Amino acid sequence: MNRLTLILFILGIGLALLLINNSSGQTFGIDNDRFASALYLTPIAVLLAAGILAGSRGNLPTVLRQLAIWLVIIFGLAAGYLYRGDLQRFGDRLMAGLIPGRAVVTTTSDGVQEVILSKSMGGHFEADATINGVSVHMLVDTGASSVVLSNADAEAVGINPDNLNYTVSVMTANGRTSAAPVRLSEIAVGPIVRRNVPALVAQKGQLDQSLLGMTFLSTLGSLQMQTDQLTLRDR
Repeated sequence: MNRLTLILFILGIGLALLLINNSSGQTFGIDNDRFASALYLTPIAVLLAAGILAGSRGNLPTVLRQLAIWLVIIFGLAAGYLYRGDLQRFGDRLMAGLIPGRAVVTTTSDGVQEVILSKSMGGHFEADATINGVSVHMLVDTGASSVVLSNADAEAVGINPDNLNYTVSVMTANGRTSAAPVRLSEIAVGPIVRRNVPALVAQKGQLDQSLLGMTFLSTLGSLQMQTDQLTLRDR
């Protein structure tokens, strides 16, 4: 293993440690920013020293070329770490556009959290909600007066559809049908959590996808719809 390969290996290990310890803020008891500075400054110093030694042996042009290449790599890795937050937000937005229901969570300057949903390929806004601790893929529907669960989703979150009274008349894509009123202990979309939410359960076979309706949406601080993005803002 030559010197450059060893340096690259050390950088890789160091960056892996920074990513693993990102939430704790420290690596080996050192603040992550200081550790990162030492990580990319140390190889630079080693490369400069190696370059000076090799240059004194008559290989200066080759050494300078290799040194420039490795400096670009080192600074690129350092920039990736320093701007990791921006890169993560970009990655989240990209994945939100590719995967229906994947939410991007941001925090405004006044400390309020927002959930950003991208329009799906079908032209709808969808969200991966958590109901009573169970993940449920839902269609965001501002025209629905209530959260409405499909029969299968209701059973998945711990509700027994056979014990419900289907006394509420509702209109679905399959026509008019009856639904049963229930209360959901908890609904969460990203960090936005609501408890004791009124909802309806559709009869079996009458609703293909659960609806995130106004009994949840009306509790938000704001609901902003753009051409291809829907922003849910907590109170």
